Amino acid sequence: MPMAASDIERLIRARIPDAEVTIRDLAGDGDHYAATVIAESFRGKSRVQQHQIVYEALKGEMGGKLHALALQTGTPER
Repeated sequence: MPMAASDIERLIRARIPDAEVTIRDLAGDGDHYAATVIAESFRGKSRVQQHQIVYEALKGEMGGKLHALALQTGTPER
């Protein structure tokens, strides 16, 4: 069963409360999403560390309910 965009957003916000999250369904199939996650708490972390935090938030759903996620992360502009 595919994962809903709202579930992805909920999991990310639970782990990263200050995140601004945008989710797009890339193929209309509920399996291929693009996510943009902007959070002040990412400041000072490498892009790899930022992505690890997001993937950690998804609690192992990658490769299961969530087949593909194109991920962009960053910090808010000051």
